[in-house]
Amino acid sequence: MTTATTYGARDHARAQDGTVVETMPTIPAANWPERPEGVAAEQMVWAETVAGGGYTHKVLARGTELRLTDLRGDACAHVLVYNADAPWERLNVADTVKVQWNAYMGSAMGLLSDQARVLATVVTDESGHHDALCGTSTVSGNAERYGDGSPQGESPAGLGLFTLAAAKHGLEPRDIPPSISFFQGVRVEDSGVLTFTGSAGAGKSVVLRTEMPVIVLIANVPHPLDPRSDYTVTPLQVLAWRAQPTTPDRPEWNATPEARRAFENTADYLTARGIA
Repeated sequence: MTTATTYGARDHARAQDGTVVETMPTIPAANWPERPEGVAAEQMVWAETVAGGGYTHKVLARGTELRLTDLRGDACAHVLVYNADAPWERLNVADTVKVQWNAYMGSAMGLLSDQARVLATVVTDESGHHDALCGTSTVSGNAERYGDGSPQGESPAGLGLFTLAAAKHGLEPRDIPPSISFFQGVRVEDSGVLTFTGSAGAGKSVVLRTEMPVIVLIANVPHPLDPRSDYTVTPLQVLAWRAQPTTPDRPEWNATPEARRAFENTADYLTARGIA
């Protein structure tokens, strides 16, 4: 089949209808065949497998649970979260770390904005190998290391992919803050040196719960401290379903005094806006 003519290109494109590949979204998400236990088909709002070197994005309602799974052990989910109603309020990694007195992401930790509000909460964490210190890779850094860092090239950088994802929500490069990375860990040595600890292995998942309407951007690219010379990153599974936001009786709300205050700030904001 030739694509040299308009008709040929149309026929070629239409011939792809119904094609299913490993890394693609499932639309509607209710058709996803392997739902999490206890989640009904009608609760599903996002089902996608993101290729290594790929990106994805979605606007999610308050109380959505988002599960990220490292399918083969070499995914690295760089994540940004924005207030969907006022995207100038966004993930602030520095505040997330310092307000909660913890540089290592894990269960019951909140992803905080610079307004001291909780954008999302880590509900469960099977991995423990994450990073809130280094951010994602840059186009120039990947070009120097792998020979190319462009989004359309063979070794896309996280920042370039975030730029594309952000643009789909009316956001500009200046709106892209440092991100959090899941599934590839970094530890701080006593000397202050950052040590890459890699993955916890295939099949590990992290579940986040959104505490307000949010925009989520995800870039699945190698961690900038990954010492391997080859561009190494494997598919990431993304599933989300309607659930309930964190309430005062939940352990996440009262995990620390700082968490409780952040949740109270969030509830105050949402109540005033008529969202909660």
